[in-house]
Amino acid sequence: MIHCGKKNICAVVTFILLFASILICSWRDPQLQSNITRKIFPQAKASRPPGQLCRGKLAQNVITPLKDNRTFIISPYFDDRESKVTRVIGIVHHEDVKQLYCWFCCQPKGKIYISKAKIDVHADRFGFPYGAADIVCLEPENCDPTHVSINQSPHGNIDQLPRFEIKNRKAETFSFDFTVCISAMFGNYNNVLQFIQSVEMYKILGVQKVVIYKNNCSHLMEKVLKFYMEEGTVEIIPWPINSHLKVSSNWQFMQDGTHIGYYGQITALNDCIYRNMQRSKFVVLNDADEIILPLKHPDWKTMMNSLQEQNPGAGIFLFENHIFPETVSTHVFNISSWNTVPGVNILQHVHREPDRKEVFNPRKMIIDPRKVIQTSVHSVLRAYGSSVNVPMDVALIYHCRVPLQGNLPRESLIRDTTLWRYNSSLIMNVNKVLYQTIL
Repeated sequence: MIHCGKKNICAVVTFILLFASILICSWRDPQLQSNITRKIFPQAKASRPPGQLCRGKLAQNVITPLKDNRTFIISPYFDDRESKVTRVIGIVHHEDVKQLYCWFCCQPKGKIYISKAKIDVHADRFGFPYGAADIVCLEPENCDPTHVSINQSPHGNIDQLPRFEIKNRKAETFSFDFTVCISAMFGNYNNVLQFIQSVEMYKILGVQKVVIYKNNCSHLMEKVLKFYMEEGTVEIIPWPINSHLKVSSNWQFMQDGTHIGYYGQITALNDCIYRNMQRSKFVVLNDADEIILPLKHPDWKTMMNSLQEQNPGAGIFLFENHIFPETVSTHVFNISSWNTVPGVNILQHVHREPDRKEVFNPRKMIIDPRKVIQTSVHSVLRAYGSSVNVPMDVALIYHCRVPLQGNLPRESLIRDTTLWRYNSSLIMNVNKVLYQTIL
């Protein structure tokens, strides 16, 4: 027993004995020794995970402008389908951006390797000065880059450049059979009822994930998105493109001083394909007011199995768009509790416009993302697989919106109640969502 005449001496001796006992234990237990190093000597550095040796400030936003304000980086993706490259999805001014360089951070030491990029502006720019672009760099040998910076010059200070994580670096097993990509939600979007009906139809048909590039929407729509995010169905990608460019709500350039069409829709679609390339067997490219309705099959999985068997090697399946005008309705399924919810009740719109011989019906797609290099809205621009136009008797796009042939009398429209095959499940599921969010 130790007798202490003064309290402070006693405290010092007690601390020394305690510290010594901890050290003795730590020599016997390596795990405890590791914990002591971190807790007692916080300045001691444990081994760093990949990427932490990379310099530059890690980019935090989905859209990152470079210093030239003519180049906007979305995200880099590893692509080894032809050779080992990093493919950066971005937006560039088609004339002003002449050269870019990839500054790779090589592991395990964080060494910098610089290579000149190939700038591939997508063909479908529709006259706008800015367009979607692939910024592609060959990766150096004996290097597994986890991060990359993009610069206008091979010279500069890496610490001043934004740093981007290279996605798709590790192979993954598919988490989903079908992912729907919706781009972009804008204009204070408030078509709440039709949105919920569309998402619930997607789920009935076999979708596990809906990715939305969101610019803005109403407060009520935010509540619905929050519900679906918590459920795990919806993933939101913030898309504040109007903070960087003058956007147009039209797809074609109108000589009105805008920079890019339809809120950068094409860039978002391409990013969504690469974002889901390793986690989803199929990616569906359509809008929130569109549903690909199978006519010969109960769901998308059965339909796609059949289409793939009939078309080996195909990677792109295009479905014909058909307008079901929201101005023509039926009294069937007039559900009173839905009348207070803003938006269209698609179950009441089962008359479609007839085809016009002189007008080509645009198409939307279900694709194998691993076979697509670049996409536009209604077709792919570059791909490894062939494209198939799916016959209308197999499936069509139910597109409920304002009419394109507004002068047609009702008797000239075609009554098509395919959607009603799902009415029981759809009504039940929509009610569940409404009662948990709005009603």
